[in-house]
Amino acid sequence: MSLPPQDNAALLGPSAHCGSLVALLRDRAEHQPQQVAYIGLENGETESARLTYAQLDAQARAIAAQLQSLGAAGTQVLLTYPLDDGLAFTAGFFGCLYAGAVTVTAWPPLNDSLLAELQYKAADAEVKFALTTEALLAQGQATFAATPPLNQIHWLATDDSALELASKQDGSGQDGSGQDGSEWQMPTISPDTLAYLQYTSGSTGLPKGAMITHGNVMNNLQMIFEACEYTPQDIGVCWLPLYHDMGLVGAVIQPVYAGGPVVMMSPVDFILKPLRWLQAISRYRATTSGGPNFAYELCLRKITPQQRAGLDLSSWAIAANGAEPVLADTLHRFAQAFQSVGFRPEAFCPAYGMAETTVMVSLATRGQLPVVKTVQRQALEQNIIAEAIVDATDNTKGGTGPDAHPETHSDVRRVVSCGRTGANHVIAIVNPDTLVRCADNEVGEVWVSGPSVAKGYFNRVKETQHTFRAQIADPELTGSEDGPEDGPFLRTGDMGFLQDGELFITGRLKDVIILWGNNHYPHFLESTVEQSHPALRPAGVAVFGIAVDEEERLVVVQEVESRFLKSLNSEEVIGAIRQSLAEQHMLEAHAIALLRPGSTPKTPTGKIQRRACKANYLAGELNIITQWQNSGIATGILLDPALAPPQ
Repeated sequence: MSLPPQDNAALLGPSAHCGSLVALLRDRAEHQPQQVAYIGLENGETESARLTYAQLDAQARAIAAQLQSLGAAGTQVLLTYPLDDGLAFTAGFFGCLYAGAVTVTAWPPLNDSLLAELQYKAADAEVKFALTTEALLAQGQATFAATPPLNQIHWLATDDSALELASKQDGSGQDGSGQDGSEWQMPTISPDTLAYLQYTSGSTGLPKGAMITHGNVMNNLQMIFEACEYTPQDIGVCWLPLYHDMGLVGAVIQPVYAGGPVVMMSPVDFILKPLRWLQAISRYRATTSGGPNFAYELCLRKITPQQRAGLDLSSWAIAANGAEPVLADTLHRFAQAFQSVGFRPEAFCPAYGMAETTVMVSLATRGQLPVVKTVQRQALEQNIIAEAIVDATDNTKGGTGPDAHPETHSDVRRVVSCGRTGANHVIAIVNPDTLVRCADNEVGEVWVSGPSVAKGYFNRVKETQHTFRAQIADPELTGSEDGPEDGPFLRTGDMGFLQDGELFITGRLKDVIILWGNNHYPHFLESTVEQSHPALRPAGVAVFGIAVDEEERLVVVQEVESRFLKSLNSEEVIGAIRQSLAEQHMLEAHAIALLRPGSTPKTPTGKIQRRACKANYLAGELNIITQWQNSGIATGILLDPALAPPQ
């Protein structure tokens, strides 16, 4: 489906005087009023609405005027909208900014878990007002009235007046209805003014609200703009939740900064039918889109060769892969599977970021093959980076690019670069125990300093001091006295290394499992497990260590695909898992539990909560179909031909 040609002014990015998100949208509405900014898809397939810059500006002013009349300026305002109404969410988000309020985004309360998250954020952020749609408000009114602190919040539906205004608007900023936002007052905004609280995923602890200022987000937008080399012809497609940092910045904010439209679809529509994502890219000739590693795995599992044949992915220039560890094997298999319909491996752009850095820390270069390093497994387990020498006759390839075959031996690991950091930012690799800077060949904790780093956590002085105010014990300073080289640094909690300016992430510091004196990163093990048998559900596995006889032992919990439940051969599946772990990682599991679909605790954005999995496993609260446990002491490697996976 064709879109109107983009104004060439977008090529230059926003005007230099736009120091805030409010000034940015006002500038777009003035100079490109009829430019399509957002397109909504119903059921992930049917176009439901379009929104221009002028219409979005009008909606934002109408919402802001109402919030200002209620005294919401300077307070925290909760946003919770239906997942399939990204346009209403976008209007509410900018309406809060236009009002001079601080936005707090949250998933709609679709179940008890998400309702609890809504309660938590409302209390933690000291929310006084909330925005939603009329339908969601009517649906949840009784629940909200009986649920503190939601019953103490002033709820507003934004689709009764603001969206009606946009439908009447002629693009001039006036519609003759008297609801033109004329009562709106432009707030006073500086780079240090809070724009929103971006809550962490909660995968390793309670979610915390990172305080993102207008200066933080404007700087990060410029970093993304430069790294992606945006042009006026770029078009995005996004299914990511808008309540997550990657979806919020990529789908809601970046289009206003870069000047190109984005097509929005619900994450539920993608999960239920991943084909819809790639169909939208084909249909709109999208150039930029992405998601976590599991999204590409889901496409590989769920899209048939016949369905692939109807796609055209030749326009896809930036296939971002972030928000969780990027696996070289996934890049390789996806590129192979979809090359016949135009997908190019150099479209992959692995990225690294987090809520505490607005979103982006580093991003691979557009149009270049991702950098992949093949390293020695045993050295990596000792936090040392040693390049693996691979036999030329082997189908394991080192070097760069996802076109190399995945390793077939247990003595190597392939680690994908997440690119280089943006301007004015510094990445340091630091020993998390001694706080000493690591050598070039050592794995350590990733620390970040620069203007995209948030001010801290809302109302959490102790956590802010520990996480955002870190200092290197023996800094080898090369910057100016007040430069980012000096810190303070943000401690990311992620382990990785830097080589030739490229950042490689190896795993989460708190998730590392120590077995027989070696460090094992869960995502490597989980990738092996979920690919060991077709009955196993992708993104439904967690591995963790438990203490047995004062020694750490490996436990695997893995969901089973629904269609295999009735015919499940549990002995065969468990045998396949054990064999794969032995062959690829030289490990034997202490216990393996097969679970019903949806049993593993996850964050709303789909990240496995390994600590919660471990706690539920130890408490006997997982929905287990069958479980195997090693009756002996794991002292060696099991390579039993009888346990080999089916051919």
